[in-house]
Amino acid sequence: MNTLVRGGSTGLFPEIFGRPGSPLAEPWPTAGQSIRLEDYVEDDRYVLRAELPGIDPGKDLKITLTGGVLTVRAERRRKGRDGHRTEFRYGTFSRSIALPPAADAKDVKATYAKGILTVSVRLTRVERPGMRTPVENPTPRRKRCA
Repeated sequence: MNTLVRGGSTGLFPEIFGRPGSPLAEPWPTAGQSIRLEDYVEDDRYVLRAELPGIDPGKDLKITLTGGVLTVRAERRRKGRDGHRTEFRYGTFSRSIALPPAADAKDVKATYAKGILTVSVRLTRVERPGMRTPVENPTPRRKRCA
């Protein structure tokens, strides 16, 4: 039986913040939890970093790029232990980010180290074709007589 055992109250107030059904209870994590991210541009690459500690990137991580949207999906599985307290988040984590218009979907790199996933995408220079527009002078110049 996998049940969460909470420690007793040690202060003057009962542990109402974590008690299920309490109006002040923190919601328990569910499927589709959000991943904390940061992003920036460095050396002509869009870089996205995600906090994903405690996962096996070979088994529990999936990165997809479809229609200019990068999706990171990960799962942290709970080990069956009886009679312990945990505040770790388990389950499926997912986040989708729209990439900049200049992102090259054919040049995506991903690394995972020390609980941080880093995904980088090359940014191409988008040259917009331009036309030169001649400027007309509606009033002709008159010659001065000297």
